[in-house]
Amino acid sequence: MAPGVIATPEAHAAIADLIKDRGPVMFFQSGGCCDGSLPICFADGEFVVSDHDVLLGHVGGCPYYIDHRQYEAWKHTQLILDVSEGDPEGFSLGAGENKHFVITSRVFGPDELSTHKPGSPREASVQDPTSNQRR
Repeated sequence: MAPGVIATPEAHAAIADLIKDRGPVMFFQSGGCCDGSLPICFADGEFVVSDHDVLLGHVGGCPYYIDHRQYEAWKHTQLILDVSEGDPEGFSLGAGENKHFVITSRVFGPDELSTHKPGSPREASVQDPTSNQRR
């Protein structure tokens, strides 16, 4: 099954450094008008997840949520977490010195769509690629 979110090696390294320095973190895929569509990284528990948010998957062992309305629009795509130069925008933790998290995406192929189970609020059927265990 194709996971709804994955991370590049650079993003995995940045997450590992954040966890080492700050403790557990979590992600929320922003879709707001002010900050665009950005991945926002918070200290775990710093952002209150609503009953309508969808657990899209895990990156580097950290949960990655998305608003259910945004999920409906993007459920046919896989989000790819990466790192780029520049300070983070909004409330997000940085991905290192003068670096921030960014998101790209790709559309699932027909074979992936047939095995991709749509998420439900806070209970998306996902697999953590770092542990090979179903969540």
